[in-house]
Amino acid sequence: MFRTPKITTPKSRDVSRRTFLRSTAAVGAATAAVTVSSPFVANSFAQSLEDPQKILDDISVKKYVREDYQKLYNMSGEPLWDPQKDWIRTVDWELVRKEQSGKTVRFAIGAADRESAADGLKPFEALSGIKVELVPIPDDSLYDKAIAEFISGNASFDALQFFSPWLGDFAAPGFLAKLDDYATKWKLPLDDFYDTYRLNYGYFNGGLYGIPFDCDIQMVHVRKGYMEKILGGSVDKWNSIPSYDELIRVSGELNKIEPGVAGVGMMGARGFWSTYTWEHIAAQCGMELFDSAWNPVFNGDAGVQGLEIILKLAKNAAEGTAAAGWGENRAAWLGGQLATNVSWQDSGTQAMRPDQSKIVDDFVTIYEPRVAGGRFAPPNIAGSTSVVAASAQNPEGAFLMLAFLTTSSIMAMNEANANGVAPGYRSVLSNKNLQAVSQPAEVWGTSLDYAWCAPRLPGMFEMEQALGNEINKAIVGQATAKEALDSGAAAVKKIMKKNGFYGGKPPVEYATAAPGLWVGEGKKLPF
Repeated sequence: MFRTPKITTPKSRDVSRRTFLRSTAAVGAATAAVTVSSPFVANSFAQSLEDPQKILDDISVKKYVREDYQKLYNMSGEPLWDPQKDWIRTVDWELVRKEQSGKTVRFAIGAADRESAADGLKPFEALSGIKVELVPIPDDSLYDKAIAEFISGNASFDALQFFSPWLGDFAAPGFLAKLDDYATKWKLPLDDFYDTYRLNYGYFNGGLYGIPFDCDIQMVHVRKGYMEKILGGSVDKWNSIPSYDELIRVSGELNKIEPGVAGVGMMGARGFWSTYTWEHIAAQCGMELFDSAWNPVFNGDAGVQGLEIILKLAKNAAEGTAAAGWGENRAAWLGGQLATNVSWQDSGTQAMRPDQSKIVDDFVTIYEPRVAGGRFAPPNIAGSTSVVAASAQNPEGAFLMLAFLTTSSIMAMNEANANGVAPGYRSVLSNKNLQAVSQPAEVWGTSLDYAWCAPRLPGMFEMEQALGNEINKAIVGQATAKEALDSGAAAVKKIMKKNGFYGGKPPVEYATAAPGLWVGEGKKLPF
């Protein structure tokens, strides 16, 4: 079982909301490295490999999804994905073997995951003939180590996966290989990804540099039993809490419904936790982070309105919200201490699993509440992407490995295993078998056609950290909403200037980033 490395920067340590989780054995790489340069040896190796169809048949619900979850949901073994769009079932493995057998790919991975990851890519090695060498990196220094190796010009790895807000930091200086040609040659089904993930986790300045890996969205979850008492009937996912004004009112009532249960849960800790909660709600108010010249404009009316909504919700929130990150929020929600929750989609999937949750069958994930005069813009926030180093010794083999790791069948089974590694494919989230084991999936999939996302700029995560520190001051009463966002805008302006945005040609053209910022523009509401 592979655990996604901790998210770290020089100014932020141990902040990953994935630290608590492990994904399926389908994600990882093998420890042994064999470099074979002779075509004769490589072809002999290819001829000795097992029939690809036999290997693919084993990448199945029966073999990959936890047995207790299969029993819990009476899984028949039918695919949770569309086999016609699952890359590993459409790619020509014989051609892969012909070109790649005996070659090596070096895969950077958190050191704590080396042994468990070694099992995960055995099917890939068997399918491709490629040997995968793990390059362990300490979990708490992934960003620092990767940047240092990139700067050296001789990175010890061909491929790695990382927190998607770092994409600009790695792509802008030319550290990453462009993947467009490989995606075309090997027919990567980019059109099956929702636009928000494809544009924001894959593309940078018009070129493909990443394959989306962990595809997140933030959502609102409510306790069914408590809500039914207030409503006098069942929860309507679109209409029961149609607005944030209504969530403020309802969470106030729910705050009194039972001792030890707070009306609403949010993440308000310093740094990016506060930023993500604010981005989530402010996006519904019409907030944009930047204008077309990359000047920060989020401290305008819409941004202030979003933060003021948070301050009102905070009055009904769990104690300690101002210090809550994902771990604290997750524990309170799954432990039954919250009546509603503003969090990621996996708060819904994990709440279904008896080994993780005390609220099984007593919650529902609803559609994003709206704001008068605002827009429907469900927030695609955080997530991970997978990339190939520009200095890779075997960039094409690295691309093939990452395409395997992110293929729709494996990502669907990650979701079925409720490990927090989320699929970003239409063919997965619309699959009725998958929806039966992932309660948020239907709402999640419908919402993604309207998603909002922050641009992946150089310095973006540093900006979100700095902004969150100011937002937290408002949450704890040390500043007004306007004061906090004005201070945040000044900090962001300084970071943007440091990264070359105001002196000639910017490192990212606004026009290339704009299509991914709110993919719902011009679309009618889903209901």
